[in-house]
Amino acid sequence: MADLGAVLADLAAESAEVDGLVAPLEAPDWGRPTPAEGWTIAHQIGHLTWTDRKSLIAVTAPDEFPAEIEKAVSAGAAFVDLGAEELALIPPEELLTQWREGRAALAAALDSLPAGVKIPWYGPPMSAASMASARIMETWAHGQDVADALDVVRVPTGRLWQIARFGVRTRDFAFKLHGLAPPPEDFRIELTAPDGGRWEFGPEDASQRLTGSGLDFCLVVTQRRNRMDTDLRVEGDDADQWLDIAQAFAGPPGRGRGREVAP
Repeated sequence: MADLGAVLADLAAESAEVDGLVAPLEAPDWGRPTPAEGWTIAHQIGHLTWTDRKSLIAVTAPDEFPAEIEKAVSAGAAFVDLGAEELALIPPEELLTQWREGRAALAAALDSLPAGVKIPWYGPPMSAASMASARIMETWAHGQDVADALDVVRVPTGRLWQIARFGVRTRDFAFKLHGLAPPPEDFRIELTAPDGGRWEFGPEDASQRLTGSGLDFCLVVTQRRNRMDTDLRVEGDDADQWLDIAQAFAGPPGRGRGREVAP
């Protein structure tokens, strides 16, 4: 079981890194387009702010969260875009303040949640540690879009383990999103960590296997890179199919990203 304190520390560090990318920007630069179609840097930070707010409702007022799910169902695929668009319209300095205050409030709420409590969400209910891991995943992924917009190459850190682990745990969720039955057997996943070590998941003797860079795996499961632009390798049809549909974030099936390198 994940150590909530350690996960929250990683979340704070990941948030601080993304904060460091946007805090120095002049107001016009918040309007720079990012790789997410129709989203500027302001949309990316607006989305993180919006999702922290929804997460805080789920943690502190779980009885109210079914209404949030109903709103999402009614709005359809546009639900997330609408939230980002609304917040992207406010002045950058105010948006940055709201994001900082919201993520601090969420971290405090998660830290004070009694052990064993399950938090409702747009996907399966989660523990406090799982929700904190999900926030790391989202913060890193949207931070990647910001970095790409600014032509910044981020140095990968050990915090990627949180995202890799979350990506592995959402394998079945990705299959179900596409109306597919999850494979009955676990996959073997062997990833190279940023420090040169190895992250391993699943049984050693599994017939379905995935190997490669931990960074590339995180980029693919968050749909920030096309699998063909990475060093990931698979053995087995099920593992191969998973890389095409992998999705660590909640919501409808994502559109993914096109290839950066021509075949």
